[in-house]
Amino acid sequence: MSLKTRFLLLAACLVLLASVAAWSVFQRTTLGIIEQWGERVAAIQVQYDSGRLLQPLEREIALARQLSDSIVLRRWARQPDDPALEAQAFAEMESFRRNFGDNSYFVALRENGGYYYNDAHNTYAQDRLRYRLRPDRPADAWFFRLIEEGRDFHLNVNPDVELGVTKLWIDVLMRDRDGEILGVVGTGLDLEAFLGEILDIQQSGITTLFVDYSGAIQLHRDRRLIDHASFIKSEGQKRTLDLLVDLPRDAEALSGIMRELRDSTDRGVKTAFVTVEGKRHLAGVAFLPSLGWFEVTLLDLEALMPLADFMPVALVFVLTLLVTLLVFHQALRRQVLAPMASLETAMRRVQTGDMSPSQLPRGRGEMGRLMDHFRTMAEAIRSNTHELEERVRERTEALQAVAVRDVLTGLINRRGMQERLEEQIQRSTREGKPFGLIWLDLDQFKQLNDAQGHAAGDQALIQVAEVLQSGLRPYDRASRWGGDEFLVLLSPCDQPTLVLVAERLRREVAAIEVEGMPVTVSVGASLTVPGDDLDDILKRADEALYQAKDDGRNLARIAV
Repeated sequence: MSLKTRFLLLAACLVLLASVAAWSVFQRTTLGIIEQWGERVAAIQVQYDSGRLLQPLEREIALARQLSDSIVLRRWARQPDDPALEAQAFAEMESFRRNFGDNSYFVALRENGGYYYNDAHNTYAQDRLRYRLRPDRPADAWFFRLIEEGRDFHLNVNPDVELGVTKLWIDVLMRDRDGEILGVVGTGLDLEAFLGEILDIQQSGITTLFVDYSGAIQLHRDRRLIDHASFIKSEGQKRTLDLLVDLPRDAEALSGIMRELRDSTDRGVKTAFVTVEGKRHLAGVAFLPSLGWFEVTLLDLEALMPLADFMPVALVFVLTLLVTLLVFHQALRRQVLAPMASLETAMRRVQTGDMSPSQLPRGRGEMGRLMDHFRTMAEAIRSNTHELEERVRERTEALQAVAVRDVLTGLINRRGMQERLEEQIQRSTREGKPFGLIWLDLDQFKQLNDAQGHAAGDQALIQVAEVLQSGLRPYDRASRWGGDEFLVLLSPCDQPTLVLVAERLRREVAAIEVEGMPVTVSVGASLTVPGDDLDDILKRADEALYQAKDDGRNLARIAV
């Protein structure tokens, strides 16, 4: 055998061995990049989809809680057969109906078992009592189970046979001041419309679903997989998350992740690889404590970033290697090995989550195109990551603003004022300084609504809010406490200041006219002392308010 032949055989063996080794390294590195990228995309996608779900739901939940806190509804719930209380309650419910996203509400009373409902078309304006709830009827089991367990808030996907609708129901317990359960109130979101907005989005390779504590599927773009009325079913009857995965160990892994997220204070996103319909998927799981649900996002990495897309790059690399090995070692080192080392370093940076631009040398020919492909891929990953993170940030800020802001008046809502009151009580206790609380209630508000319509009532509320916003110090706070009631926090404050501001606000509101009708308020005020709790403060102001009403309205009274 000639030296030339032996050299060619040796060269061929070296080329073959080098090609196999290079392909193995390339494949492992590429798969590593895809998996690392998939984990980051899964985390961002879960946060993004959670924000998209929470934005509409948290507003509806907040309104439902306000409805459950209505004093008018509580009085009626204790005496549902009183026509006067019923009329006031229906007016209150209708004011909330126009603010709910679905323009519908329901109220189920424990006292008489009545289920009251009205929809966006005001179909049941003359007959809001749709039916009576019975403990022996399976369709009504949700109501009695909620009361039995005392669960203050619950989300439930369920068809209402009596009404002929299937909705995502928001259930909130209505309690009196002693904690006794009076009934269940809330609203419903049309399931088809909600799924169309949240889940029916054209994202190839991405499947998003939401499950409850037990893993029962609550929202999924395949309506057949949704488990209706999960709350009243036994575990063996539910459509759970394990129906989606092929292997029992994958179902157990997802259940373990859900338990860990539920029991931990860490509200991050956890991932695991599972098999779905014979294909490997990356599952991202997050817990949404405000809903009591989990979000699960399944990423088909082959669809999102197919390994076949890297084949042209691999072929270019192999051809380049063959040519350079046949020429001489120096050319191989300069033209392939050095650029490949830089590219591998850049890939490892991507693998570790470092998305900053890599300083890659300018290569020629195939290696140059390989690095260009990598730059393009890395830039696409950076751009996608930044865009998703920005969306999550914007959604989060928007949700935080909506959660504490009253839509009609622009003032902070009951939730926002409660947070500020709790902070102020702590500050007052710490610093030993008093603060003032003023409770305002519109006089004859129902008569204004009945005579001039709800638009006039809304205008009155808006003008009162403007008086409060313009008549207070920059560091004082005014809120719409609920219905036609407002709450003002004065800090710092003393007795003369409290009397002066309460009377001035009453006087300025009395100058308002809506549709030719005067608008007045009854005012109750209380000066706190360090150590008072929130219930005592509100009770004193409320008693002063009712004293003002008993004395003839359009008056300000200060709690002693």
